[in-house]
Amino acid sequence: MVDVKMTVDTSPERVFEVLADGWTYAAWVVGASHIRDVDKGWPARGTRIHHCVGSWPFLLDDVTKVQVADPPRLLELEARAWPFGTARIRLELREIAPATTEILMSEHATRGPGRVLPEAAQALFLVPRNRESLRRLADLAKGREAAQPPD
Repeated sequence: MVDVKMTVDTSPERVFEVLADGWTYAAWVVGASHIRDVDKGWPARGTRIHHCVGSWPFLLDDVTKVQVADPPRLLELEARAWPFGTARIRLELREIAPATTEILMSEHATRGPGRVLPEAAQALFLVPRNRESLRRLADLAKGREAAQPPD
């Protein structure tokens, strides 16, 4: 497993709101370029996001499927991007202070060429990619909080 952590100044509930909106997936997941559809009930176990990866005109259609959902603390996904492979991605949200959340993103290849690479080699690509994904996720979560009218 390759792990990346980030702390964001908002609640786990606010971060999970972004995760629970499948239509925002391409806005925070580096490599996802277009959302074609989101199953009703997302992020319930077994539901999928139908997405494209790559850049136009070289887009590949594939899906990401929920394996485990425990709002607002955990979302575990199986992300496919054939012919590159399949990965298991785990997002854990932990409130470490009021309105402060630590996000732990863990990823490992489960099928395809990436599975045979040593973890250190996978980390060369995954750490910067996932760090940027978490930055984007944090910005979306903080943006949602800023858009909320004050009590």
